[in-house]
Amino acid sequence: MTTSHAKGWLADFLILAAIWGSSFLFMRMAAVELGALPTAAMRVAIAAVFLLPIMLAKGHWAELRRHWKPVLFVGALNSGIPFALYSFAVMHITTGFSSILNATVPLFGAVVAWLWLGDKPSLSRTVGLAIGFGGVVLLAGGQASFKPNASGIAPAWAVLACLAATTCYALSASFTKKHIPSLPPLVTATGSQIGATLALLLPALWWRPDHWPSASVWWSLITVGVLCTGVAYILYFRLIEVAGPARALTVTFLVPVFAIAYGVLFLGETVTAWMLLCGAVILLGTSLSSGLVKLPGR
Repeated sequence: MTTSHAKGWLADFLILAAIWGSSFLFMRMAAVELGALPTAAMRVAIAAVFLLPIMLAKGHWAELRRHWKPVLFVGALNSGIPFALYSFAVMHITTGFSSILNATVPLFGAVVAWLWLGDKPSLSRTVGLAIGFGGVVLLAGGQASFKPNASGIAPAWAVLACLAATTCYALSASFTKKHIPSLPPLVTATGSQIGATLALLLPALWWRPDHWPSASVWWSLITVGVLCTGVAYILYFRLIEVAGPARALTVTFLVPVFAIAYGVLFLGETVTAWMLLCGAVILLGTSLSSGLVKLPGR
């Protein structure tokens, strides 16, 4: 990798982590007024409207039309359901807590790939799985209670929602590998947002708010749809192309840093030493389970 490419990769990496870290903040700002399902539906609909003209300008309509069924399905699994679950979660636990749980995606991805695709992990990756899930148990056990908090919902349900979302991400990754041929990334990104929009449309209309959203909510929705979803997809796929998938995956580890900082600065959230310690354990396990870090001699 040349020096200019290395600098470009690092810039994209930091910008993407900062953007994805802010998505938890904007989801919360919208969801507390709109509710989880309308927030998620508007996010993917705005992203689809943003990405579709770009995809058409690139001349990729034929590819999407040929493979629309699996692409739209994976959109519901990879965006629609997880975004709704996270929109619910951030109303009842801190955005920093949610982002740490989101960092477990590679853990669940390794387990699903093992069970579904027969991708048996090495000893180093198995140790990472054990460490990572141990960190999740410690984090969730220390903060998740089935006793309702001030929001009227038990925090444990929000934790389970986050973990269900990460499982959806893991399932969609294996489904994509098995059932979707190699397509231009913009086709998959755009088609998936269209699929997510269609999946969430009726539930969002059913649970729509009884009032017109405020201006701040609209700005949050536009930001999370255009910036945190549409632009972020473009940056992520460019990062894969320039730096490779292994380096691109490490952005997951930096996202909680930004999410926690945004939560403290803009929402007045508190961060405990226990949360940071468990987060470090989860990230260590994730880095081992994804193969980014290996035990000596393994």
